[in-house]
Amino acid sequence: MVKFYPTIALLQADLQNGSVTCVQIVQHYLNAIKKHESLNVFLEVFADEALQKALATDKKIASGTSLGKLFGVVLGIKDVLCYKDHAVTAASKILDGFVSLFSSTAIERLLAEDAIIIGRINCDEFAMGSTNENSSYGVVHNAYDTNKVPGGSSGGSAVAVQSKLCQAALGTDTGGSVRQPASFCNVVGTKPSYGRISRHGLLAYASSFDQIGTLTHSPTDAALLLEIMAGSDNFDSTVSAKPVPTYSEQLQFEGKAKIAYFSEALNHKGLDPEIRQQLQQYLQNLVNEGHEVSAVPFPYLQHMVPAYYILTSAEASSNLSRYDGIHYGYRSSHSDDELQSTYKYSRSEGFGKEVKRRIMLGTFVLSAGYYDAYYGKAQKVRRLIYESTQQILSQYDFIITPTTPTTAFNLGDKAYQDPVAMYLGDIFTVQANLAGIPAISLPLFTHSNGLPFGLQIMAGKFEETKLLAFAQKLITANS
Repeated sequence: MVKFYPTIALLQADLQNGSVTCVQIVQHYLNAIKKHESLNVFLEVFADEALQKALATDKKIASGTSLGKLFGVVLGIKDVLCYKDHAVTAASKILDGFVSLFSSTAIERLLAEDAIIIGRINCDEFAMGSTNENSSYGVVHNAYDTNKVPGGSSGGSAVAVQSKLCQAALGTDTGGSVRQPASFCNVVGTKPSYGRISRHGLLAYASSFDQIGTLTHSPTDAALLLEIMAGSDNFDSTVSAKPVPTYSEQLQFEGKAKIAYFSEALNHKGLDPEIRQQLQQYLQNLVNEGHEVSAVPFPYLQHMVPAYYILTSAEASSNLSRYDGIHYGYRSSHSDDELQSTYKYSRSEGFGKEVKRRIMLGTFVLSAGYYDAYYGKAQKVRRLIYESTQQILSQYDFIITPTTPTTAFNLGDKAYQDPVAMYLGDIFTVQANLAGIPAISLPLFTHSNGLPFGLQIMAGKFEETKLLAFAQKLITANS
């Protein structure tokens, strides 16, 4: 029986001292995936190649050959990341049968450090959703309560880590899609600054918002994965050329922090009263420990979600126009020889309801006569949010909010019945994407209903070192 390893460092120590082999680790995860098939986490498991890579790693360890930073680490990848010679579908029928011709930069860098990819993970279609109910391959179930949503769009990745089906998983975060499921599933969800990790090989939803993130058991694991994936890339002109710190070696937070919080957030009518009470108590505990905690005004809270959905839907409308039933993926059997008919049937049948809703909204806000009223105005709001956030973070180290306004809710409650209520579930997470700053959700709280919820911490752009160190300090104090 392979034991649970809360950190990569503990796993690798046992691999090197011979307490366990890499093959045993991989087989353990394969057995766990099989056992928990009903959660519907993995769309495809790379069993044979994972075992082959594990055997090769064991031979390296035995021979004393140089090992990569991620030797023995088993990862799952969200089904929006390209992995050469493997299928990638964005959990959509429109990409049925498509096999990637190349690997994303993030995947290449992880593989170069001897990571083992065990499979591709279910998600909301094209990363559009907050519940993981929008996948063409069925819903993912929260392991705490299989009648509850796991969050989305990286809900499958969160449940994979929650259920210990892999050591860590990759997700993507466009408006909270790593942090929100992390909160619902009681794991650590990390979104780095926009431009910190290359988006090359990531199937785009909203290009100026999307960022690859991690689901892990600890900030230390997130730090190691981030330092490996981050850095400049000739294939992505938006990625930063700033040097990448060794995050995993700089996890000691010295001194006391200056922390801001928004009274508008804590007093929001949609916030669960118990989440409010527990967060208020936590902030008071931070004060008692000597940290400076202050309420700061933030008048844009109510404008963030509308601005976010207008802008991301507009970008989605443009990005998803490439899926036409002609070049690759799904083509409708109802289409005839007319190009317009092929487009119409293939896209109508290939895309799911939520994706079509956002494409149509995006097309509308970009249309003549409405561009200035909606898209142009949303861009102005984004600028105000960015400037206000920067101004706050020039005076404070961190901004703290709840990650989510509620704990995980029942399957079917919002995605189908009330999509606007589902969108409002992103009210605390979209700020980091609108401003391009890093954020992390920490599994610190349990509701009286027995479900977990997270604490969100945001820091200044490219201040991941400070953010991860403070996160580690809080996790350590909570353990």
